[in-house]
Amino acid sequence: MPLIPEEPQIHESAQGPRVTPAAGRTAPTPRPVPGPRSAATPRPGRPGPGPARPAPPAQRPHPTSGQAPAVRSHERSTPQIQLIPASAGGALDAADEAVDLLLDSGRAPGDILVLTTGEHHPWATHELSFGEAAYWAQHDAGDDVFFAGAAAGDRVKARPVVIVALNGDTDDAAARALPLALERAGALLIVCGDPQRINTVLGVGV
Repeated sequence: MPLIPEEPQIHESAQGPRVTPAAGRTAPTPRPVPGPRSAATPRPGRPGPGPARPAPPAQRPHPTSGQAPAVRSHERSTPQIQLIPASAGGALDAADEAVDLLLDSGRAPGDILVLTTGEHHPWATHELSFGEAAYWAQHDAGDDVFFAGAAAGDRVKARPVVIVALNGDTDDAAARALPLALERAGALLIVCGDPQRINTVLGVGV
């Protein structure tokens, strides 16, 4: 069944509260581009290693009746998919708005991954100017929103929420990015772009 385009609002039925933009909300002001960071620079608020803790005293095993219950492995569920209609030129702005709504709803910044099918998000362009090692170190740390090009999708790890901005003009880029994003999204996939293109690609890729 084709996806039905939604208004630019983010709601997660099982993961968090529904968030609806307030009436008369203006477009978000551009966030300042972060300054240079190095992978070796400790992040604020992260405690350093403390003294080694003494090992706990040995305990005698308690007799049990029968076998312990088996531990069930985590089963990955299919993520919820939401569509935000946007042109190729407006897909980045729509993605930024989706990020703001998710953060306002209580999502942790490290839960969110944003992929672009065209030119890089300005944040990614800025961070890549300091080298790929420092750039990908921030991705591996997983404590902030991360922006990446869909072409590097094989390198990005799964996150609870993945946002795809279809800011490229080719259908091939969308055809590669959307199935990959669906695989990387743990709970929610948000796609910002042309509804017809999105339904065509997801109808084939899923």
